[in-house]
Amino acid sequence: MDSFPLSVLLLAVAGLILASAFFSSSETGMMALNRYRLKHLSEAGNPGARRASRLLKRPDRLIGLILIGNNFVNNMAASLATMIAVRLLGDQHIALAASVATITLTLVVLVFAEVTPKTWAALHPERIAFPASWLLTPLLRLLSPLVALVNGVSNGLLRLLGVRVDQVGPDRLSLEELRTVVHESGEMVPRRHHNMLLGILDLEHVAVNDIMVPRGDVVGIDLNDHIDDIIEQLRSSAHTRLPVYRGDINDVVGILHLRNAARFLTSDTLTHEVLIEVTRDPYFVPESTPLHIQLFNFQHEKRRIGIVVDEYGDVQGIVTLEDILEEIVGEFTTNIAETAWDIAPQPDGSYLIEGSAVLREINRSLHWTLPIDGPKTLNGLVLEHLETIPDASLCLRIEDYQLEIVQTKDNQVKTVRVRRCPVTASAVAQRVEPS
Repeated sequence: MDSFPLSVLLLAVAGLILASAFFSSSETGMMALNRYRLKHLSEAGNPGARRASRLLKRPDRLIGLILIGNNFVNNMAASLATMIAVRLLGDQHIALAASVATITLTLVVLVFAEVTPKTWAALHPERIAFPASWLLTPLLRLLSPLVALVNGVSNGLLRLLGVRVDQVGPDRLSLEELRTVVHESGEMVPRRHHNMLLGILDLEHVAVNDIMVPRGDVVGIDLNDHIDDIIEQLRSSAHTRLPVYRGDINDVVGILHLRNAARFLTSDTLTHEVLIEVTRDPYFVPESTPLHIQLFNFQHEKRRIGIVVDEYGDVQGIVTLEDILEEIVGEFTTNIAETAWDIAPQPDGSYLIEGSAVLREINRSLHWTLPIDGPKTLNGLVLEHLETIPDASLCLRIEDYQLEIVQTKDNQVKTVRVRRCPVTASAVAQRVEPS
């Protein structure tokens, strides 16, 4: 090396530093690639993505290649830097020359071959990894025996530690991780689509009894009624499908689609027997069924409405396909608080709410956070906290909400005045004197 001019040695060190920067940035860029975006680009025909994807199928080989190259060029640079220092300081100062070369090269490698290129690659992995794959692919073929030797020793040590490289499965997102990805998507996903995706992911956390129409609110046809009353009910019905029962909702005969009874209404030939003939057998749904399973069941059974029953077989309400779809796409009405009969805004900022109103619907309508981990209705929430049937003019506070009992009837809370309060407190009941 003494025959080489000093300028040539300096250029060689600079070239080795650049090579070290290439290997360092390649390692960070390859490992920082978004695997799901990489798969998408690869399937779309991006050549750089395809090469990077092939290299990442065996990350142990890729890392082995990069580290072999990086360590080789760094050691070569250290040797040349020491020779340059010896030339500049003289043979009598070899120890000083080695120290100066080590300190200087360490600083240069840290700045120009490690921190700077790795930071750049971490910020822009595709801009680094895709071009780097052009060189890494042939290098891997060329150095495959050496890479195989290094990986064999390394993998053997990993096996001693109980790690099997060949048993590492592909990256998969859990539902919670996918929910986080959707939350972090920001403006990349339109707000409406964002809410729909979250609605789909949340279906498994919501059961049928969370969204069903409670038994007390079910509108159906009682076969014990006079046929003229039934005909009038059918003509004025706001629903296209109605449960048909005898005397009590627990004695369900079937589900009637008004389309099937329409031809009898025009000819006045509808009878109880005819009504039973045109009804479809009832479809029963356990109340604890998660919505994502019930959505599949509706599709499999070609149904749009189900009778919800508890563990004893007693009818608790009904659930429709529309109810589940609204959990995904939102309510079909434009403003629930204005159109729902059970939520009435008041001039003082409070709301008169029917006791049978479902807590989830109240929270969705008014953007509130009433607790929904227990009772499903406002009446149930009040009774749970009071542990008794309250009289009118009783007031209680649940978290940030003040509830005033306006009307009770038939052992139920019929109407409640609710307002949101800034003070958080546990549920405390107190008598409010009528004004």
